Amino acid sequence: MGGPNDFGRHAIDTILKRMDDCRDRLVVIAAGYTDRMKTFINSNPGLKDRFSWVFEFEDYNAEELFEIFLSFARKQQYVLDEEAEKQLKKHFEALTDIKPEHFGNGRYVRNLFEKIVIEQSNRIGQKIDSMKKEDLSTITAEDVSNALLLM
Repeated sequence: MGGPNDFGRHAIDTILKRMDDCRDRLVVIAAGYTDRMKTFINSNPGLKDRFSWVFEFEDYNAEELFEIFLSFARKQQYVLDEEAEKQLKKHFEALTDIKPEHFGNGRYVRNLFEKIVIEQSNRIGQKIDSMKKEDLSTITAEDVSNALLLM
């Protein structure tokens, strides 16, 4: 925080006042990445005293990320071929091993799923004349590879 157009300090002061004035009927929940939340809470001594409960949620593991992906796929009636499954599992394992700084967990999986669906649509659109019914609902390793290049 800082600078001439920083409204953060004013926002914190307003939140603190409201928390004091309405303490018996107001609940304030702040959520975000751990490092940024620590910076936020430590930016004002009054905040640290008022946020006495802290809940940290562990990142999903590779298997859980894959299950989230499958739930998106099932909901939209997609199935993965065997190679696509292997590729996604391998990708999620690598991702959880390196743990990018601001990894979005479920949000990342949703974004990846959406990109894969676009790639799947592009693929079947190119072979519309020879398309079979199951092509409309099948995600292939090619779809996954192409989408991962965009991530």
